Amino acid sequence: MFMLDYKLIEALAMVIQEGGFERAARSLYLTQSAVSQRIRQLEERTGQVLLTRSSPPRPSAAGLQLIKHYHQVSLLEKNLSRELTEGIDDGPTVLNIGVNADSLSLWFIKLVGPLLCNGDLLLDLRVDDQEQTHNFLRDGDVIGCISTEEKAMQGCRVEILGQMAYRMLGTPEFARQWFADGFTLAACRTAPAVVFNRKDNLHNRFFRQVFGRLPDKLPAHYVPSPEPFLEMITSGYSYGMVPDLQGESLLRGGDLVELVLDRPIFVDLYWHCWNLDSRHLTLLTETLVEGAEKQLK
Repeated sequence: MFMLDYKLIEALAMVIQEGGFERAARSLYLTQSAVSQRIRQLEERTGQVLLTRSSPPRPSAAGLQLIKHYHQVSLLEKNLSRELTEGIDDGPTVLNIGVNADSLSLWFIKLVGPLLCNGDLLLDLRVDDQEQTHNFLRDGDVIGCISTEEKAMQGCRVEILGQMAYRMLGTPEFARQWFADGFTLAACRTAPAVVFNRKDNLHNRFFRQVFGRLPDKLPAHYVPSPEPFLEMITSGYSYGMVPDLQGESLLRGGDLVELVLDRPIFVDLYWHCWNLDSRHLTLLTETLVEGAEKQLK
């Protein structure tokens, strides 16, 4: 059994976090050679390859375990330091959080904003589709995430946040041009859709709900940013799944229409985080759970 040397593990974590040895060296105020040497020493002590020397470097399974452990210990040490040295400023706490793009764009910042005002908490956000953010937590990249996953992982807790409703929308002109005979599978084979990214499953969920199957062909734009995504629809270039938080006012004003009436897709959102005794993590959890209850139906 080897003793953990946290300076060596810190070098590993920073190489992955910063996306390379040079950036990690700048963050640690070391030379690139010193960072490389620390990683080699750690690999020699563990007897395992801990990261690939690719661009950017990727952690191995063993590397992920060490990085996750490092982040957990760092958060606990930060919390303990604040308790033991109350009144002494030892810098802000950084929380790595996984969040889906729609939540980030529509309500997340509004809720957590009050926690950021005094400058003692910094957020490092990792953004992906809501069905993928759980991977960040599993891999140790984040200490908490907003996800569609219902079950908590070992060592983590989970809280229900609420639902986001999505509807298939397009402009009235787009609907007349492409769906003159109604929203049919045949029309979906030719009408240009917009999908967030290739991991996004909302469009397929809607097709299965309405038709029981998918069209054999789906011409689609891929636009992985909420505002340009909506602009593709409001400009009449495509149709797509829009969250009610973003689309309700446009429906009321007649700018967009629901292509299939009253057939929303509901996405349940959960907050997952490590089960650690951390003041900032507890405050963030309480803020998200209480605030989301008002924002999400």
